[in-house]
Amino acid sequence: MTVPIEEIVQVEELESKASVARPVSRRTLIWRRLKGSPQFWFGGLVFAVIVLWALLGPLLWPISYLERDYSALNQAPSLGHPFGTDTLGYDIFARVMRGLQISLIIGLIAGPLATLIAGIVGSIAGYIGGVTDKVIAWFIDLLLVLPSFFIMVIISPLFKGAGWMALTLLLAVFAWMIMAQVIRSQTRSLREREFVKAARYMGFGSWSVVTRHIVPNVASLLIIDATLGVGAVILAETSLSFFGFGVQAPDVSLGTLIADGNTAAATRPWLFAFPAGTLVALLLSLSLLGDSLRDAIDPTSGVNRG
Repeated sequence: MTVPIEEIVQVEELESKASVARPVSRRTLIWRRLKGSPQFWFGGLVFAVIVLWALLGPLLWPISYLERDYSALNQAPSLGHPFGTDTLGYDIFARVMRGLQISLIIGLIAGPLATLIAGIVGSIAGYIGGVTDKVIAWFIDLLLVLPSFFIMVIISPLFKGAGWMALTLLLAVFAWMIMAQVIRSQTRSLREREFVKAARYMGFGSWSVVTRHIVPNVASLLIIDATLGVGAVILAETSLSFFGFGVQAPDVSLGTLIADGNTAAATRPWLFAFPAGTLVALLLSLSLLGDSLRDAIDPTSGVNRG
């Protein structure tokens, strides 16, 4: 039995109308906005290139960051040493890759870790309320008032023998307070919503309500904070290392390389320009990614910034 062509056309029209009327998920809508953002693609491309360079570069480059070339002291950029060498004969190209590795590892661990702490502390304080909220809010305000950079400078010598992992934890501990305040404020408004009240009436505990209902509703803020937090942590680590309180020799980071080349910026500019340029490119890419994510998740953010 053959179906008339008119019925087939009608069915196809109904299916097309149904697909048009079908609601678009939030994830799909965010991805559509990201796809149409030039800064997302540019920032993502630059960041991907930098990460691949940091991961694969040391494996492919024949010179180690600890290897010295006594026949090429203070040599300008050349085929054998694309970024030149320093006073001791270290290859700057190899040392920039190593410094980039350390800075990326610290940033990619400490940034999300600080966001995790902010999400847990802020949501618990905002949901429980009462004395717990007041105590946590007082503690956050206290940490915000204290000069965290100088505190890290004072504390960091105690962790010199522990390596850069201790520095990573130290940076995460002092990077979560502002976002915790934001999450706390958002949670205080969410706890009065119907779906949260329904979960409480159904017998769910506080931890279950926070993890299942509160955190998913502030996840967009946490994603943005984690992205921007990576760049902020890298900048903080670079500043500490620049002043000699971060990564210690024989290891290197972008901060120590910039500090070493700072005094020779006029006479041997390659010692300063290449580490500083790499840091600028890394922070710029992370900033573009964070801004594009913020605009995609909250389209009104660009209007508010203007």
